[in-house]
Amino acid sequence: MILPDATGQRIASDASAEAGGLDPALLGEFVPDLARAVTDGSGHRGMLQRCRARGRDAARQGVALRALVEVYLAAARRLWRQLPAVAEEADAPAIAAAGELMLQAIDEAMAALAAGYQQARQSLVREQASARREFVDDLLSGRADVGALVQRAAGFGLDLAGSHAVVVVRAEREITDAAPIVPLVERAVAAGPGDAFVATKEGRLIAVFAAPDDDATRAAAARIAGVLQPTGDRVDLRRRTDIGAWRLGVGRARPGAAGVLTSYDEARDALDLSGRAGLDEPIVHAQDLLAYQVLLRDRAAIADLITSLLGPLTQARGGAQPLLDTLAAYFAAGSNTAQASRELHLSVRAVTYRLDRVRALTGANPASPRDAFALHAAVLGARLLGWPAQPL
Repeated sequence: MILPDATGQRIASDASAEAGGLDPALLGEFVPDLARAVTDGSGHRGMLQRCRARGRDAARQGVALRALVEVYLAAARRLWRQLPAVAEEADAPAIAAAGELMLQAIDEAMAALAAGYQQARQSLVREQASARREFVDDLLSGRADVGALVQRAAGFGLDLAGSHAVVVVRAEREITDAAPIVPLVERAVAAGPGDAFVATKEGRLIAVFAAPDDDATRAAAARIAGVLQPTGDRVDLRRRTDIGAWRLGVGRARPGAAGVLTSYDEARDALDLSGRAGLDEPIVHAQDLLAYQVLLRDRAAIADLITSLLGPLTQARGGAQPLLDTLAAYFAAGSNTAQASRELHLSVRAVTYRLDRVRALTGANPASPRDAFALHAAVLGARLLGWPAQPL
């Protein structure tokens, strides 16, 4: 059956109106193709190929599959009335035969339409995921052109003209884009006052968010921690989520695209420093670790301080490590011997003995404010540099 062009166009237009005004062009040659397939069985393979192509076009245009199927079925219903067997009121067997052919052709056409649609959607998802990974790499590497980066950032909801901070989540288990925790963190960060972007990189979760001041930065970090550890009044590093034990590194708020990179580096460094310094807080702010940064800025000087002041502790029975641990607990307790003993699970007498040994070997008194400052700096430096396990 050769369907007149005017009839085919009218059917497409009416079907489009019934489906909510969808573009009739998405039907392509479906109406005449279906008419030929039902009446004389010709052009069947070409119809399926064209349906797959229209399905891909619709997916790329953002048309919902349900709406696409609706306009095709509406066109098929209208075409049914134009078929010779129906229009000429043929006998029942002829109408039944036409109906069977019509249903079979529609079924195959819908399968082809859906297959093309799904293929295009998968391709789009891959392209978007690739573009997202490329954007994350460029944003956090500092190698991309700043002007182009700012334009691309807008497509991901980021206005890099403002001030942003970065949180890096390091977990016991690798975090991927498909991890269930990612959309939860996205919602938590988006609850803030400005733009936000969440992604993963090298098995860690990265959150970039607008941060006009330190309060906004700390509030966003707390919301993320609340998602990772939603129960209880206090975040506990020992608790487990689906990503295992975790820790947050929080960079300071900085302006511009370069500021995002700087904040990201600060967040990563905060995680590294907290581990080396033996800190056990689950949320580590780069701003709170500036003293450690100062110690590491002149490695030769801090190494000289450790060697000259703490070097004699290696002569103690059991080596220097037990005395270093005692000094660290003593200073962390505010020079309170009783509290330090509870932290170390030792008697007060044992802690006092160890402090006396430090004084005897080094000539520095931990209870003296002047000596305590040098000892504390040397102990912190020893932790950061891994001494005495690692030679200076």
